[in-house]
Amino acid sequence: MSQYDYLIVGAGLFGAVFAQKAKEAGKNCLVIDKRNHIAGNIYTENVEDINVHRYGAHIFHTNNKEVWEYVNRFAEFNRYTNCPVANYKGELYNLPFNMNTFNRMWGVVTPAEAAAKIEEQRAAHYTAEPKNLEEQAINLVGTDIYEKLIRHYTEKQWGRPCTELPAFIIKRLPVRLMFDNNYFNALYQGIPCGGYTAMVAAMLEGIEVRLGVDYLQDKAALDALADTVVYTGPIDAYFDYRLGALQYRSVRFETETLDCPNYQGNAVINYTDAETPYTRIIEHKHFEFGSTEPGTKTVISREYSAEWKPGDEPYYPVNDEANGALYARYKALADGESGVIFGGRLGEYKYYDMDKVIESALACAAAHI
Repeated sequence: MSQYDYLIVGAGLFGAVFAQKAKEAGKNCLVIDKRNHIAGNIYTENVEDINVHRYGAHIFHTNNKEVWEYVNRFAEFNRYTNCPVANYKGELYNLPFNMNTFNRMWGVVTPAEAAAKIEEQRAAHYTAEPKNLEEQAINLVGTDIYEKLIRHYTEKQWGRPCTELPAFIIKRLPVRLMFDNNYFNALYQGIPCGGYTAMVAAMLEGIEVRLGVDYLQDKAALDALADTVVYTGPIDAYFDYRLGALQYRSVRFETETLDCPNYQGNAVINYTDAETPYTRIIEHKHFEFGSTEPGTKTVISREYSAEWKPGDEPYYPVNDEANGALYARYKALADGESGVIFGGRLGEYKYYDMDKVIESALACAAAHI
C-alpha cells in the first residue's frame, strides 16, 4: 500500500501549488527536489539583508483575480512596478517604448509626432507577411528602435540572428504614446515581502519535503511510494531522451556584493548593444519598494545568455517548429504514462509567466484531486 497519495517531483511553483491544494483536500503528499532548496527558479536568498533572486529577476504580475487572491494567501506583496531601462552604448531609454523613449530617440515631443515617425519607418520597410523576427519587429516599431533596442539584445538572448528567429517570438511590442513606463499591462503587480522563498514555504507548510533527491536516479523506488506522480522536470529527461533532446536557452549569472549603497539606480537595466557580452544587470535591492538605499552595500547580477547543454539549468524552451514537433511526440508518450501528471514549464516545454504556472497548477489540481 502506498505511503502517499501524491509524489510531487519539483518544489517549484507548480509543484508547491499542486501540493498545497492536495493537502487542502486531505491528501498525503511528498514533495522532492534535487536542489538543496525549495522554490525552484524563483528562489530568493538573503544577502546583506537584501532578497537576492538567485536565478534571475522574477516580478509577479497578473490580470487573473483568482490567482492574485490565491498568492496573497501566502504572502503580502509590495507595490514594486517593473520599469526597466535600456542602455545602448551609454544612451538610456525607457522600456516599454513610450514618449520618453521616442523623445530620446528622435527629439519628438507630442504623441502625433512620435506616431508619424514610427509610421514613416514602418512604411519604408513594411513586409506583408513577416518571415522572421526582424521583419516582424520593423513592422511594429520601425528601424531605429529595432536596431538600437531590439536587435542585438534579442540576438544575445537567443544566440541566433534575428533573421533566423521566428516572427511569432515578437507577436507584439508595447508601444505607448504616453509617458507611462510600467512595463506590464497587468491589474496586479508586485513582489512578495520577504522574498519568494518565504511564499513557497508558506504554501508547503505541513507538507513533507525532501531536498537533494534526484527522482530520475531512483525512479522505481520513489514511484512505489505514491499512487500518483506529479512530474515537473524536463519531459525529455523523463523518457531518457529516447526521441532526442529538446533545445533550451540557459542563463549564467555573475553575482557580486558591492561596497556602495546604489549601483545603477534601477532594478533592471538591459544592455542592448552587441559589444556588451551580458544582456542585463539586476540590482536586487531595488525590487524592495520604498527601500532603495538601505545599508552601505548592494548586490548586482549580470546575466549572460547561453546555449543549453546537459548539466546546465534549462531556462527558455526554443519554441521553433522542430522543437514543437519533437515535444508533440514526447507529449504523446506522456499521455500514455499511467499514474503520472506532467506540469510546469519543463514538464510542458512551455515558457510560463508565474501567474500562468499557478493558473495551470490550480486547473490541474482541480481536474485530478
